[in-house]
Amino acid sequence: MSPDPDPDPGSDSVPIFTALNAERIKLTTLRSLWITPLLSFVLTAGGTTAVTAALGGKDHTITDDPGVGVFYGLNFGQAALACFAILLIGQEFNTRMIDVSLTAVPRRGRLYGAKLTLGALVGLGVGSAGTAGSFAGYAATVPGAWDGPGFARSATAGVLYPVLLVVFCLGVTTLLGNLTAAMGLLVPVVFLLSPLLGGVPGVRRVVQFLPDRAGQYALHYADDPRVSYGHWTGLLIMALWTGAAAYGGLLALRRAK
Repeated sequence: MSPDPDPDPGSDSVPIFTALNAERIKLTTLRSLWITPLLSFVLTAGGTTAVTAALGGKDHTITDDPGVGVFYGLNFGQAALACFAILLIGQEFNTRMIDVSLTAVPRRGRLYGAKLTLGALVGLGVGSAGTAGSFAGYAATVPGAWDGPGFARSATAGVLYPVLLVVFCLGVTTLLGNLTAAMGLLVPVVFLLSPLLGGVPGVRRVVQFLPDRAGQYALHYADDPRVSYGHWTGLLIMALWTGAAAYGGLLALRRAK
């Protein structure tokens, strides 16, 4: 990358709102960027409605713990949201458009901050709409979704989980500096293998501390004796993973040539 990794802090630089607006324009004009969050919402809310309508009277995990049923569709929607986060910066690495972005916004931290902010806002929008749609779809087919001691926590976690997921994936993608590598690591390993490994007794103790497993535990109403921490702690564990990934991405972007 040709721009100076660490421009003089006193030099003229692009205001953060200008950088954020530029990222917004990319989001609204590139189909791959705006269609993936929309797909995530459809899969999350639609998946929950379809599955609970078909299995609500048969699968006791859906009714005994409403958090499992309400966010069943999130198992599908989170993959699309992860792809959005990876594409948000990964496609610029692969096409070398990152050089153009850094020429327009020389302050690498500012460019990175604009992408993180936009990604978090999109995650917040998807999380809010997806949570509302999932609860509505569940309540339409299985009664009792809107009550219970875990409702407030589960709904809050449902809104925050996509935000943390987007920032985490964006940070890892920046750290790797490659779209293909990020897709190959995050999508199959974190979102396919970790749910499967979570059912293996000898591996469960380690897998439960992965970001997606820890964050999703906060969605549940009921306690799981096999999990070593509480619901809110699970969300905190995911937040720590997210912070580490975001910081690692910042260091990688600043050091990139």
